[in-house]
Amino acid sequence: MKYIENFSNDPRYNLAFEEYCFKYLPTDEDYVILWINGPAIIVGKNQNTLEEVNGEYVKENGIQVVRRITGGGAVYHDLGNLNFSIIKNTGDNKKIDFKKYNIPILNALKRLDIECELSGRNDMTINGKKFSGIAQSIWRNRVLNHGTLLFDTELDVLSKALNVKQDKIVSKGIKSVRSRVTNIKPFLPEGDTIEDFREVLLKYIFEFENEIPQKYELSDKQNMEINKLFEEKYSTWDWNYGSSPQFNYKNYKKFPFGGIEVRLHIKDGIIDECKFFGDFFGSENVEKLEETLIGKNYNEESIKSAVSEKELKQYFGDIEKEEFNNLLFE
Repeated sequence: MKYIENFSNDPRYNLAFEEYCFKYLPTDEDYVILWINGPAIIVGKNQNTLEEVNGEYVKENGIQVVRRITGGGAVYHDLGNLNFSIIKNTGDNKKIDFKKYNIPILNALKRLDIECELSGRNDMTINGKKFSGIAQSIWRNRVLNHGTLLFDTELDVLSKALNVKQDKIVSKGIKSVRSRVTNIKPFLPEGDTIEDFREVLLKYIFEFENEIPQKYELSDKQNMEINKLFEEKYSTWDWNYGSSPQFNYKNYKKFPFGGIEVRLHIKDGIIDECKFFGDFFGSENVEKLEETLIGKNYNEESIKSAVSEKELKQYFGDIEKEEFNNLLFE
């Protein structure tokens, strides 16, 4: 494993940097990146940005809104939050697996005497409170496993900037976003900075991997490609917000693996437009499913014959065909 230094605080650049490293660096190595964003909302790949953020609040407070390439829910970043990215080969495993790829992070934190655990679907917690949200993407036998580590984040800003669906709060039996989360700093020796935390965390990640830290140096050409991705993708409205089709059918359901919202525009009994939103994780891009359903007759027989249960699990997670059918026809 090698580490890659990135000291930028621009969330658009940092996500471009991460995607480039994930998809285009030599595959004979694994990589780790520890990085810090300025104030930003980072939305999941499949989410409807306009509904996830408090638009007025983020505009007034200069908070950037950027979409990432992994699924899951929207998260708040600031200079008190340390992000980690671990890029590895998957071998034959092409399924989302949060436990496997986060063991180095958990063990590194335990070396700092932080008693934490992987909780629920994709969170890490201390005393039942979330300090890390994790997301993954699989691409050509490579996995990107990344997440947040709330070190000294402004938690009040976090709760105001995000629009959290009520079902998430109700399902956890809590009253607010603020009450769900905690920072790591109170559990560390007094005076530790986020820069200190980054250095020690990196040391323990490599210690767990039984490797000596080695730095990977990006070439001028690679840096140019990252800048191109930053300018042409992550700095655009189309990527960060995108368009939501007109619809005359809308439904939302919460599943153990995440929430799914479907919006359809049906014209003369035919699906004319189709869009799925949500904080689900899948190993296949849901855009493929949207393209499959466009042009199909809007009836149960047509939809059932268009997509298999195996394909649905690749798009969303552990969903049954009947559950998907109910989502589209209730």
